[in-house]
Amino acid sequence: MEVLLLVVSILLIIIVLLQSGKADGGPQIISGGQSELFANRKERGSELVLTRITAALAAAFFIICLVAMFM
Repeated sequence: MEVLLLVVSILLIIIVLLQSGKADGGPQIISGGQSELFANRKERGSELVLTRITAALAAAFFIICLVAMFM
């Protein structure tokens, strides 16, 4: 169980680091410039795949942690 948790956590870290930042105008947010941080942007292609893999790995991590806690 611990090995599976370790593998899932390493994969989750790698996938999160591969994702691009959602806030492209970070310095503009602090200075109060016009920013479209909360604009509706649809993810397409590889961004969508990475987001779905991240959600699946996060759910697997959570479930494995719960199962390991009750064992």
